[in-house]
Amino acid sequence: MNPASSGYFHVEPLGDRHDRESFSCGVPELDKYLLQQAGQDARRRIAAPFVLLDHAGAIAGYYTLSAYAIRVTELPADIAKKLPRYPMFPATLLGRLAISREYQGKKLGQMLLMDALQRSLRSTTQVASAGIVVDAIDERARLFYLHHEFISLPDHPNRLFIAMRTIEKLFRD
Repeated sequence: MNPASSGYFHVEPLGDRHDRESFSCGVPELDKYLLQQAGQDARRRIAAPFVLLDHAGAIAGYYTLSAYAIRVTELPADIAKKLPRYPMFPATLLGRLAISREYQGKKLGQMLLMDALQRSLRSTTQVASAGIVVDAIDERARLFYLHHEFISLPDHPNRLFIAMRTIEKLFRD
């Protein structure tokens, strides 16, 4: 049975009651962020961290969302030409996404990404966003996002973008 599709997990905003100390994804930068910075970012409204909890309430993964602005010149020409002639566009930043070592390889990254995409799409009814931007931490992460219909930005191959229209189609089909 695939735990990602079993109802075994649920996503909620990071709170004080979550045990962040036992989380380890194998990337020190991501582990340290959750342990030391995520709560502060949430309180300061710098980022909105969300945690994926297993049936026992342990953190199996997390991601963060923030408001962002992207310059039209950063976008591929075929996307930029379809947009109004503004110098910048509102976007959503998927700042971090990590899965605990215990649960890696079980499609939970995809589950968390879909939650982030859907949450971002829903929020566009109240705060506009043309799409989601993510900075891939390494080549493995970059390939993960490319597999999920993100496109690399021309001048920054590890910075990827997915248009809100693409996300909308994903959940409509």
